[in-house]
Amino acid sequence: MKRYNKIFVLLSLLFLACGPKEDKGQLEAYFEGSLPRFNRMLTDVIVADIFTPPVASRIYAYSNIAAYEGIRFIDSTKASYAGQLNGLGKLPIPDKGKSYYFPLASLVAFTNVAEALVFDLEKVAQMEQKMLGEVKAIGIDEKTYENSVAFGESLAQEILVWVRKDGYLRRTALPRYSVTDDPGRWRPTPPDYMEAIEPHWNTLRPFVLDSADQFDPGLPTPFDTDKDSQFYREALEVYETVEKLDSSKVDIAKFWDCNPNISHTNGHVMYFQQQISPGGHWIHIAAQVLDDQKVKAVPAAETMSLVAIAVADGFISCWDQKFKSNLTRPETFINKYIDPDWAPILQTPAFPEHTSGHSVASNAAATILTHFFGDDYAFVDATEVPYGLPVRSFASFNQASQEAAISRLYGGIHYRPAIVLGIQQGQQVGRHVLETVKLEKE
Repeated sequence: MKRYNKIFVLLSLLFLACGPKEDKGQLEAYFEGSLPRFNRMLTDVIVADIFTPPVASRIYAYSNIAAYEGIRFIDSTKASYAGQLNGLGKLPIPDKGKSYYFPLASLVAFTNVAEALVFDLEKVAQMEQKMLGEVKAIGIDEKTYENSVAFGESLAQEILVWVRKDGYLRRTALPRYSVTDDPGRWRPTPPDYMEAIEPHWNTLRPFVLDSADQFDPGLPTPFDTDKDSQFYREALEVYETVEKLDSSKVDIAKFWDCNPNISHTNGHVMYFQQQISPGGHWIHIAAQVLDDQKVKAVPAAETMSLVAIAVADGFISCWDQKFKSNLTRPETFINKYIDPDWAPILQTPAFPEHTSGHSVASNAAATILTHFFGDDYAFVDATEVPYGLPVRSFASFNQASQEAAISRLYGGIHYRPAIVLGIQQGQQVGRHVLETVKLEKE
């Protein structure tokens, strides 16, 4: 009898040592919709860290590329981004003699890359540790778990080698933007009079574009203070549009504000309100659609990564012309030549006017999403609900991107040419991404 008791004890200890039995059904349920969920959590970190729109777009792009590279092995027809994105060489591939759970490897790659790109790296590390703990609690084969985590980490390490060569660190050694007496040249605007944001963003390596100026939109209307000039009429249109706004257009302006750091002054106290960036807004639209359609892990990662790449290259393209033309903002012109007491609906961002960054980013993203879901995909955009704004409904991604663009006129922060040309610029970037990157193996 004692012998049987000893055997029972040994078997019990062995069972406990092995941990919970693998539950593939629960694992699949846990990872369903995981990438949209993790992008939303990454947004919370980006917003709290107050990253500028170009920098935020870079974080989303690299993180989602890593996620795609971790998940693509589920589908043998899917190709790597390696050799298709500028400067990205061969990436690690799974060992044929090992077992993997690729959804786990994908999120490990995502969080490891994101952690290296944000300020609050502890918050991202906590996201990953929480996920790993929950996966263990559900039950997963120990070797599969170890292999998957190791593979995700190795992918992230190689991608981060590529990341560090994109010029992001080098840009900080370049000269600051210089303010001059030229009346047509951009200068800091109220209430913060912040210095120019990312004047050398065009020096970063693009993801797909041949160069930052590949889709140059052309110069803005020549600066002119003559009341009969085209430029004066464009400024007057901004002034009159804001003066005659109805409540529906005010709502549109505020919904698409997406200024990551708005300042408010109350007496002698100034405080800041953090918001989502333009790129983050479209990442959330993509995430919402993927959730609504219950898109599987591989096509979801493909969609998210291509949207993020298009937005990131859109900002590089946009910022190239911004700091070439260095055009003054409507607020500066109107206060000096039309009405000294006038103020825009939205706070003027701290960078030159031409072209509109939201117009470019929105239309680049909409082009990608239209490719995947069609030009008549109706949806309700709830992105701004956490920031105190109601949902808005759209008949298509293009309608949403066009509204995002015109919101800059309603908000009083862009002349019309920056919007019209920005739309074209964004669409060109989005189409180029789709034409250049081929994720289906031939």
